[in-house]
Amino acid sequence: MPVKKKIAESTKEIAVVSPEERKRISKVVPLIGICLNTVLCIFKIFAGVVAHSGAMVSDGVHSASDVFSTIIVMIGLRFANVGADKSHPYGHERFECVAALLLSFVLCLTGGSIGVEGIMKILGSSENLAIPGMLALIAAAVSIVVKEAMYWFVITYAKKINSSALRANAWDNRSDAISSIGSFAGIFGARMGYPKLDAVASVIISLCILKVAYNIFKDSINKMLDHSCSNEFVEEVKKSIQDDPEVVRVDDIKTRLFGDRAYVDVEIAVDGNNKLYAAHEIAKRTHDKIESTYPTVKHCMVHVNPADSQM
Repeated sequence: MPVKKKIAESTKEIAVVSPEERKRISKVVPLIGICLNTVLCIFKIFAGVVAHSGAMVSDGVHSASDVFSTIIVMIGLRFANVGADKSHPYGHERFECVAALLLSFVLCLTGGSIGVEGIMKILGSSENLAIPGMLALIAAAVSIVVKEAMYWFVITYAKKINSSALRANAWDNRSDAISSIGSFAGIFGARMGYPKLDAVASVIISLCILKVAYNIFKDSINKMLDHSCSNEFVEEVKKSIQDDPEVVRVDDIKTRLFGDRAYVDVEIAVDGNNKLYAAHEIAKRTHDKIESTYPTVKHCMVHVNPADSQM
């Protein structure tokens, strides 16, 4: 598959949407997530308390953190969609990374607290552990279906507008679905006569949450620190430039991520006998080709060298 259709993890090319459509998706999708997670959170905590299931209460707390994290995502997307201004001439895309980082911290705290509580129950006596009721098992099954559906809903729009914050939010939903699977298994085992399995399920849930938090944190840090695009993307851009017969060679090419967009700086060599105007036209043609071929490229800077020198 051509790199310009997937551009690996570093910068993915997707269907280009208008700024208005991007803003609409950035508002509507998180809002739907907040509503669904609020209802699911109340239901799971209620089921956990009534059915005496620590795993289901933990799962409900995870859903509560989803509500808070989705609000963070909405705020991040709101600022990321603000255009460039005098104080921020390169735009505000990195606000998405800030939102994703905050989300990773929330997930880390949530996962850690759930894990500690589960371990304490495992190490304690099983005599005081109640057997979870059927309602907790039903709640776990409902959560698995709803959260997986929410994952596919959010990830579809995350890809459509190439949003790391929405993508992190989608995986947050999937982590909740996975944790609900652990809840289901633990509750089922506890009802079969092994009460500590409910606590074991809580620990498994915490590990799932912490793993997702780490992945979101790592991705956000890479984008905040001007991480380069993938080698496949760089090679495809280089090949695209060299397709121009008036470009003698590509002397250098550098890329860096800026939120979910990319910057490309390239040095090309052209015939040293060309007039300045002709060399400028070649550079402009290269610039326009890169930005039109790869919509995720926010800006391309082209420097021209005479072909008889290697800089």
